Amino acid sequence: FSKLMNDKPLPQGEYKLFLEIEAVDDQNVKHQEVHTVGNVSNFLSNDVYATKMEFHSAKKLMKFNLIVNYDEGEKTINLSCNKLQEIDPSLLELDTGKEANRFLRKLNTSLFHFAYDVFRLLPIKSNKIVFASDSRLDMTGNFEFVYEELLKREENFDFKFFLKSSIRDRKSLSELMSMAYHFATSKIIFIDDFYPIIYPLKIRKNADLVQLWHAVGAFKTFGYSRIGLPGGPSPHSKNHRNYTKVIVSSENIRKHYAEGFGVDIENVIATGVPRTDFFFDEAKKAFVKERLYTEYPFLKDKKVILFAPTFRGNGQQSAHYPFEVLDFDRLYRELKDEYIFLFKIHPFVRNDANIPYQYSDFFYDFSSFREINELLLVTDVLITDYSSVCFEYALLNKPMIFFSYDVDDYIRKRDFYYDYFDFIPGPLAKTSDQMISIIKEEKYNFEQIDSFVHYFFDDLDGKASERVVDQIVFPEEEEPLDDKVLKR
Repeated sequence: FSKLMNDKPLPQGEYKLFLEIEAVDDQNVKHQEVHTVGNVSNFLSNDVYATKMEFHSAKKLMKFNLIVNYDEGEKTINLSCNKLQEIDPSLLELDTGKEANRFLRKLNTSLFHFAYDVFRLLPIKSNKIVFASDSRLDMTGNFEFVYEELLKREENFDFKFFLKSSIRDRKSLSELMSMAYHFATSKIIFIDDFYPIIYPLKIRKNADLVQLWHAVGAFKTFGYSRIGLPGGPSPHSKNHRNYTKVIVSSENIRKHYAEGFGVDIENVIATGVPRTDFFFDEAKKAFVKERLYTEYPFLKDKKVILFAPTFRGNGQQSAHYPFEVLDFDRLYRELKDEYIFLFKIHPFVRNDANIPYQYSDFFYDFSSFREINELLLVTDVLITDYSSVCFEYALLNKPMIFFSYDVDDYIRKRDFYYDYFDFIPGPLAKTSDQMISIIKEEKYNFEQIDSFVHYFFDDLDGKASERVVDQIVFPEEEEPLDDKVLKR
């Protein structure tokens, strides 16, 4: 009922549920009958079932209460759907003087572009390297590994950092002027995610804008691969197109990133993904595991299930996850003796899991934990759906389940670079019951993991960061960047 009307919940109102049966006899005559559903009271604890339903979009947030009970008189089900909320999500943001702020942001952006063009007249500083992100406040992820590798080289680098926790965080005019100057005069600019302020800029001839994309591999279509699909970009968009270098994990996926970002395939380099070096550093892994067990001692008392799905919706403004698809009570009753269940929900998702307090010794919300790769070390079973976390987890050769209750709908609306059912290196579950059955019976599919890893990772040596620095910061200048060099 949460997706009954064009992906929206059942409209507010009172309903009765009947079964309509149609049949055609030997004389090709159609017969139609309507029946009640019969006594379903045994399925309703306390004679009633209640749940919340939600709908999220960029312009509308709706919440409903759905009440189900048995109609003794008519021998059928009563449904009562009551709207609790309908609001424009933008009104929830504490942003006064919206029109004035919009004008000010536009003015600041124009000044930023003008300043960048002026600063381009200055010489490039060959030792200056910028790290810029709108999705992290510290040097974690790919940034951490590339930065540490640069420090090992003991060169006289001039590092500049422009880090924000969210794309919604405002940049002051002084910050914008500083960014314009350093973007214009740096030899290399590293970014790790969508970074809209930089896309209208023309990158200087002897400088590089390098995308250290936060995800690994290629799975669901993204960027310009989604032109014409809901939430896809305009063919005339400037987003991503000015990357001079994009790093990826293997030769096999260069074409997908070239298409997704709208860049020439020669600009896509299969160095490996820096943050995956973590999985080949035994000392670092041991240190992280010990730190996690010290900080969260309950992680070592039982086996750990990590639930890490991607968001639903067309983008950041409408991102949500329909937690009603999970049977909290059944998961708790069936698995609590042997497992604990961690949530690591995508940072775009605005609605919460709302874990019932009586299950607080089983379900734990780790969504605010920054680096999922660290959690993977203490995970015994990963449950995901269409998230790229499956690539990194595969390096650990541990079981994973793909809880894709909406896979048919997702294929129609989002699409993938590969056939989903052949692609996933683990069993598919569409319901909580199927998920529980796979876990209890340990029906994991390990056969595909090895070939999966070798297709999406060219090198399993923990030296991706070295290759990024060698090929981007210290390229071999005596020979051109042909396809052979791009691969290694």
